[in-house]
Amino acid sequence: MTNAEFTDLQAAETGDLARYYLVRGLVAAGWVVAAATIGRASNGAAAILLVSYPAWDALANWFDAHGSGGLRANPSQALNIVVSLVAAVAVAAALLSGMNAVLAVFGVWAIIAGLAQLVTGIRRWRAFGAQWAMILSGAQSMAAGAFFVIQSGGAKVPGIVDIAPYAAFGAFYFLVSAAWLAFANRRPRS
Repeated sequence: MTNAEFTDLQAAETGDLARYYLVRGLVAAGWVVAAATIGRASNGAAAILLVSYPAWDALANWFDAHGSGGLRANPSQALNIVVSLVAAVAVAAALLSGMNAVLAVFGVWAIIAGLAQLVTGIRRWRAFGAQWAMILSGAQSMAAGAFFVIQSGGAKVPGIVDIAPYAAFGAFYFLVSAAWLAFANRRPRS
């Protein structure tokens, strides 16, 4: 493979990653809007949204890993898929106990999924650059998860709107990463 062919392949992969981040960001933003509107107004809709968020994360990580060499080449994403699927089931079960239990599940999930995202961002830094937002997002997810776990033990009963800012920050970081990679991909390569 010539240097020019390698550069073209790398640009195509960067473009694919930028599109993936864009979709992740738009879905998370849509989830936030849905949580703040129909999720706030309907317990049934809130339950569906709460289960769907980690389930979507699992699916999105599967697509990303599949397009990036498979699950064996992406162990942090494989972990994220498993943890997110378990979290979706655990959220569904926790709904029977109440929103404090749901918040605790979200917290544990956010810590582990954030760690996996942090590792993925660090691993991708050499190949793609522009992973600072993903690394920051992973670290912030871990911190938010710890806050959720602590908050879940309180007397206040949380609602879906207490989880929505977590998804909003995720949307922001994915959209920033998409824009950064798209911009980087348009610059002339030396």
